[in-house]
Amino acid sequence: MAPHRIIRGTSLALVLCVLPACSLRRMAGKTIADSLAHGSSTYAQDDDPELVREALPFGLKTLEGLSADLPRHRPLLRSLASGFTSYAVAYVVPESERLESVDVLASRAERDRARRLLLRARDYGLRALEVQHPSFGTAVRANAAVAVAHTTIDDLPDLYWTAAAWGSAISVGKGDMELVADVPIVEHLIRRAEALDDTWDEGSIHEFLITFESRGAAMGGSLTRARQHYERAMALNHGHRVGPLVALAEQVALQEQDREEFDTLLARVLAFDVNDAPASRLANILAQQRARRLRQAADDLFLKEQP
Repeated sequence: MAPHRIIRGTSLALVLCVLPACSLRRMAGKTIADSLAHGSSTYAQDDDPELVREALPFGLKTLEGLSADLPRHRPLLRSLASGFTSYAVAYVVPESERLESVDVLASRAERDRARRLLLRARDYGLRALEVQHPSFGTAVRANAAVAVAHTTIDDLPDLYWTAAAWGSAISVGKGDMELVADVPIVEHLIRRAEALDDTWDEGSIHEFLITFESRGAAMGGSLTRARQHYERAMALNHGHRVGPLVALAEQVALQEQDREEFDTLLARVLAFDVNDAPASRLANILAQQRARRLRQAADDLFLKEQP
C-alpha cells in the first residue's frame, strides 16, 4: 500500500515523532497483515501446484508471526484457518495416501501431521469467531445449537472454514473417538453457514456437504442428500469447478459401487480445460490429480463380479 494512502502530507513527520515504536510496529504489521490476508487469489489462479506447495508453509508461518502481534486481526485469523486447511487437504493427506503402499509408518506419520495441521486451522477459525463472539469455542462445545444461533452473515466464512478444518481432522483421525464425537458440532457450524447464505463462494458449502453427507446413515448422513448438494454446487459454480464431480465419484458412486458413474464423472473431470476458469485453476488442477489417482486405483476399489 502506498504511504500516501495511510498518512498524508506533513502529518507523517508528526506521527513518527509522537507514536511509540510499538505502535509504529503494530501499524506496519496491520498494513502487511491486511495485504497478505487478502492476497490469496494469486494462489488460486496458479497453474503449478508444486510451486504453491513449497510456498505455502513460508506464507503460513509469516502470517502466524504477524498474528502474535495482532491476535484479534480477523482477516489474518481467517487466512490462517483457510490456509492450514487447504494445505493439509491438498498436499499432506494425499501424501499420506501415496505412502500407504510404500511405507506404512511414514503414511501414519503424515496422517497424524495432517490431523494436527487441521486442528490448528480449526483453532484459528474459532479464534476468528471469538473476535465477534467472545468464548465461542467454549460455547460451541457446550451447546452448539445455541452458540451458532448468534452468528450472522459476517461470520459465514469463519463458520465454513472452522467446519471444514474440524470435519477434515475427524476424517483423517477416525481412530480418535473423542474427536469423532465432535461430528454434531461440525454439522451445526456448516448448517448455520448454509442457512445464512448457501450460495457463498459459488457453492463451496454444498461441495463440503457432498462429503459430509456421505459419512453413512448410522452417523446421520444420506447419499440422497449428498447428490442434492452436488446438483446445487454445480449450479452455483456454473460448471467452473470440478471438485464436486470428484467428490460425487469418490464419496457416493464408490459407496454405491457404481463403476459406470464413477468412470463417467472422472472422465468429465479430466476432460475439463482448467484455463476456462482461471479463478479456480489451482483447485481444478488438484482435483484432476486426484481423479487420476482414483482412476488408477479403480480396479482395487470396486468389487469383482463373481462368476
